[in-house]
Amino acid sequence: MSERSVAPGGLALVESLVNTLDIESGADTLDTAEGRERLGIPEDEVAGARELRESLRAALLAHAGHPPHRAVTPLGELLAAAPLVVTVDEGDGSAALTAADEHPLLSRIAAAVAGALVAGTWLRLKACQADDCHWAYYDRSPAGRGRWCSMQVCGARAKMRRYRSK
Repeated sequence: MSERSVAPGGLALVESLVNTLDIESGADTLDTAEGRERLGIPEDEVAGARELRESLRAALLAHAGHPPHRAVTPLGELLAAAPLVVTVDEGDGSAALTAADEHPLLSRIAAAVAGALVAGTWLRLKACQADDCHWAYYDRSPAGRGRWCSMQVCGARAKMRRYRSK
């Protein structure tokens, strides 16, 4: 897992949610009150947050050209249930998609994905190729072909395994 800079805009929320589970150690910050509070997830909505997290991880793995790590509810199905509202500022006429209150996390994620689609940054948010990692990261490489959350950790491990297998 990487200590890289966070994804831009609303994608930081998506990245934060996906990275609540450390696959290598099994630690899940959604198990703690502090972890849930950081993302604004009530305790009774943890199961839904975990389902959303794994659907997002599958989409981010697809962005990096990897198959899903396991069967999950398709992200499109989950986001279709997200209530969003278009708000217009009467002062300058600017408009924005905002989350409705009914399902706050799901709506905030849907708004973040919609914003990233408009900005053209959605496909740059990826999940690490390493099977024991799958950490979400924002691919800042010029060609957008990053494969690991960190070249110093996951990338180096993969290269060493490939070298040793020869």
